[in-house]
Amino acid sequence: MKKFNIRKVLDGLTASSSSAAHSGGSRESDAVQETLQSEHFQLCKTVRHGFPYQPSSMAFDPVQKILAIGTQNGALRLFGRAGVECYCQHESGAAIIQLQFLINEGALVSALADDSIHLWNLRQKIPAILHSLKFSRERITYCHLPFQSKWLYIGTERGNIHIVNVESFTLSGYVIMWNKAIELSTKTHPGPVVHISDNPMDEGKLLIGFECGVVVLWDLKCKKADYRYTYDEAIHSVAWHHEGKQFVCSHSDGSLTTWNVRAPAKAAQIITPHGKQPKDGKKPEPCKPILKVEYKTTRAGDPFMVLSGGLSYDTVGRRACLTVMHGKSTTVLEMDYPIVDFLTLCETPYPNDFQEPYAVVVLLEKDLVLIDLGQIGYPIFENPYPLTIHESPVTCCEYFADCPAELIPALYSVGSRQKRQGYSKKEWPMNGGNWGQGTQSYPEIIITGHADGSIKFWDASALMLQVLYKLKTAKVFERARGKEEKPSTDIVDEDPFAIQTLSWCPESRMLCVAGVSAHVIVYRFSKQEVTTEVVQLLEVRMQCEFSCVDSPDPGGEQTPTLPTPGASSSPQETDLPTQHSTGSNSSDGHRDNLPCLQVRSSPLKQSPGYQVELVIQLVWVSGEPPQQITSLAINSSYGLVVFGNSNGLGVVDYLQKTLLLNMGTPELYSPSDPYQRQPCSPRKARQLSGGLSESNDGSNTTEDRCKSPTSDAKDNSFTRSRSSSVTSIERESREAISAFLFCESFPRKTDSVLSPCLLVGTTQGSVMMVALSLSPGGDSRLQQPVGISSCGTLVKLKGGILTMALLDSTATLLPPSYEPWYDPNASDEEKEKEKSRRRRPASPPSSQEGPDPQFAVLCSEKQAKVVAMPSQTRIHKHNITESSFLLRADVVLMAGENCIACFCANGHIMTLSLPSLRPLLDVNYLPLTDMRIARTFCFSNLGQALYLTSPTEFQRITYSQETCNNLQEMLSELFTPVETPEAPNRGFFKGLFGGGAQSLDREDLFGETTAGKASRSLAQHIPGPGGMEGMKGAASGVVGDLARARIALDERGQKLGELDERTAAMMASADSFSRHAHDMMLKYKDKKWYQL
Repeated sequence: MKKFNIRKVLDGLTASSSSAAHSGGSRESDAVQETLQSEHFQLCKTVRHGFPYQPSSMAFDPVQKILAIGTQNGALRLFGRAGVECYCQHESGAAIIQLQFLINEGALVSALADDSIHLWNLRQKIPAILHSLKFSRERITYCHLPFQSKWLYIGTERGNIHIVNVESFTLSGYVIMWNKAIELSTKTHPGPVVHISDNPMDEGKLLIGFECGVVVLWDLKCKKADYRYTYDEAIHSVAWHHEGKQFVCSHSDGSLTTWNVRAPAKAAQIITPHGKQPKDGKKPEPCKPILKVEYKTTRAGDPFMVLSGGLSYDTVGRRACLTVMHGKSTTVLEMDYPIVDFLTLCETPYPNDFQEPYAVVVLLEKDLVLIDLGQIGYPIFENPYPLTIHESPVTCCEYFADCPAELIPALYSVGSRQKRQGYSKKEWPMNGGNWGQGTQSYPEIIITGHADGSIKFWDASALMLQVLYKLKTAKVFERARGKEEKPSTDIVDEDPFAIQTLSWCPESRMLCVAGVSAHVIVYRFSKQEVTTEVVQLLEVRMQCEFSCVDSPDPGGEQTPTLPTPGASSSPQETDLPTQHSTGSNSSDGHRDNLPCLQVRSSPLKQSPGYQVELVIQLVWVSGEPPQQITSLAINSSYGLVVFGNSNGLGVVDYLQKTLLLNMGTPELYSPSDPYQRQPCSPRKARQLSGGLSESNDGSNTTEDRCKSPTSDAKDNSFTRSRSSSVTSIERESREAISAFLFCESFPRKTDSVLSPCLLVGTTQGSVMMVALSLSPGGDSRLQQPVGISSCGTLVKLKGGILTMALLDSTATLLPPSYEPWYDPNASDEEKEKEKSRRRRPASPPSSQEGPDPQFAVLCSEKQAKVVAMPSQTRIHKHNITESSFLLRADVVLMAGENCIACFCANGHIMTLSLPSLRPLLDVNYLPLTDMRIARTFCFSNLGQALYLTSPTEFQRITYSQETCNNLQEMLSELFTPVETPEAPNRGFFKGLFGGGAQSLDREDLFGETTAGKASRSLAQHIPGPGGMEGMKGAASGVVGDLARARIALDERGQKLGELDERTAAMMASADSFSRHAHDMMLKYKDKKWYQL
């Protein structure tokens, strides 16, 4: 893409701008050879996962086995076998009202609400529009494309029918006008066209349904109406019997009328499937409209009639239903969401043969259901597509690329036990397309947190998505059974278990999650099932004292271990963690020492997978609710969890189940610290770690405390200015903790030995260092207390801190130390084996030269800095943005080197080299239109990124040039060469004496020679890259040649079959004539002429 190439110039230009930002000591990083260049970066979308948001239409190719779904915003999603998905978008963004496959042709026609139709080429991996036609004088209401026909019928709101050649996308001069179709004596307009179909046995007869209740059988050759069928209720849909002698109409009063083609005077049958039948023989009570009906026949039994809607009006509050009528049985299937559309899947694509239906695919507003018609009870198929992302609204997500290889099998093994039972035993029938041949072989995992407290682990390897395991965090708590039982300590009106943020260590498999009710849960991974008699609980009082701030002793760099306000750092002196602190309501109504949620008191059965290790709850303090947690980190090597909010931070030893530190943010500053801020008045409006206030005013409204990205339209607007001139009270609000990093570094300038540390970042741009003192390990680690001391401020940046990382002297990332995973519930022998190989990764080798063997990388909403350690000298600085601010920043691995990837609120995606902070990529990709993107955007290693593009869909993108170049190979293929099934045999007598399906030469009837040209002002043709012939050749290489060869063979076979039938009929006729002639000769051979 040309717009990205300008970044190449930056490699030569940024040297001078960077040097101006350097402080005097840049010599430390001069030896680092950076290989990342602008050529390594390019931005493009890869795949979209999830359920199509706001679906509006659906189509199915019965030969290719491909399903297409259109949406109200013009998106087109195509599904084949598991892992074969494709996303396309109409530029106009208008709703897709109808889709029609060119069956087994690798093409699709879409009709939009803006009165345009488009022809899509599906023979390429990224489908493209070949032709478009925009109607200007009439509104499109219905389309019909007969099987193996190139003429598309288009019905309009005025009641007229136009015909389009799908090869050239030009209008035919043949038009069926509404006033010629209806009775001349009719005084009113029949309304829009709601149905068009040709007679299965006679292509020359077209059935047209008008909204008013009139149905017309139109003779295309004679250009006149053969029959007119009138009913006094509006029509919603029409369906043929395959023999072409009967059809069924569904009506707005919940009735179905069956008509014999040659008896238009009266319906052969009128039924109301869900209506109460009066005893006096009168018409049944009207019901809700039957929106769609399908009539499918079977060779061996009764036909199927499938319909949606039609329930009686007294079923108020009942969910949407699909009704299956088969013989004398009527089955009503309740759906979880309203029905958008449904299709009956049949064995044959030919409308004039027995249909043999085997399944019904039902498109709901928020789900896709496939019903098996071949099994008793009509079970549903197990859906292989990742359509349950929105099962509960997504509130946060994290993306991990290049994970340990054993993680995905481990998660799958415990997740496979969670699968529901009772599915159909048959294979998923939509099995078209082929997987891509990508070279991406590294494991990728996506973790999503949801509003109901659930957490889902997804396998995202090789551009696919499959759910691995689901964890329900709400099981830890007691559930209120009704509104009257809802605790008064709740700080959110709804979704009290919603996940706020999470921290995961893939190597140790330790998981820590924070919820909106100011709770933190620590989980361990185990393959064994256990029953926990009492859930371990730790309650924490977090408050910031504003009257008197207890700062560390003077000379902050040598501060001794800090006592913990309100808690002891010694397990011997601490109350048992399972004992709940006694909450109280004072006489003036203040709540105190009360948690927001009640941990369950009964034994908790924990299945294999993630099991609760410890629950930490922040409690009410003197009538003030606990502030929600803004940052979270866990370290398995140290056995520590750290969390922070607008009051301060807490450090918990989850091995000893003790609170080690509970400190207000101002207390982290040393008294001699030049960056120390005076304590300010408390502010109740919650602030996100990125400094984004969710409340429009300063009130402490519970409605704005926790909103999931899908919960309210209020979250979908983003108007707050973040210019540097903002100096309101909101900027002077309480300083919150926004980022943590566990590392092995130098806590103080004078240190020469690496030791465990904790870096703390705040929303005001301060980065503080906290030293940790840990015992060597083993049993002593479980008995000796952990020492913690604050070492003051390391550096100050503009804007809130987003991410921090540590590099060695060669600019290689130093990840936090970890403990390899072991099963906590394994046998003693297995535990001994695990303990023998458990280790804490060694410190970096001592052979590193130079006075500063480490670089600390710090990135805020406004700028990035690189600081040498332990001298704490600023080596590089880069002002990322002045007029906007960053929403997400991550230090990621890219092409063997590390860089900073940033997403800005103005829509720019940027990358900076390390350690020099040279700009490598800056693309205006996606302006921030709602809070959903801000909360869910995340980067990962190897050039991958992800965000929630709609409440139900993930969009994955790449900023890697290599991935962009290989994208064509990695994407799945929709079209595969498949032979079209043979047409039903007409039989000897039908071929000889007529009967059976009557063909029609549409080319002769609708072509320009006979029908003339259509009015130019009716529609505007927008040509694409080529017609159908070009489309057929779009598939390249062997696949394309094979496809063309098979198509040619198929066409040749059909012609030879027809010729063979004609030859056989002629031979039979000649043989019959020969026998008759011989009999005549024998009869008159010996007779004289006068005897005749």
